[in-house]
Amino acid sequence: MNTESPLPQDDEAEREAARRKVLNRLKRARGQLDAVIRAIEEEKECRDIVTQLAAVNSALQRAGFSIISGAMRDCLNDDGTREKVGELERLFLSLA
Repeated sequence: MNTESPLPQDDEAEREAARRKVLNRLKRARGQLDAVIRAIEEEKECRDIVTQLAAVNSALQRAGFSIISGAMRDCLNDDGTREKVGELERLFLSLA
């Protein structure tokens, strides 16, 4: 089991704040996705559905970027190995 956190490790309070921020983004995205599902079930306007989908996509991307940003900070603080940097780069590009 991987015990490394993908969030910043600068100090415990900062790490906890970053974790809460990511969780809030993900919970918001979940609520937005529920709204998309309801809109489709209720046969709402296509424009409204697409707008809500764009909001879900944005929230998920921001959460992913926040997690990777924290991991990159950790990597730099630890004088990250070439392998670790490469892994982070692949993760980052997977969100693009």
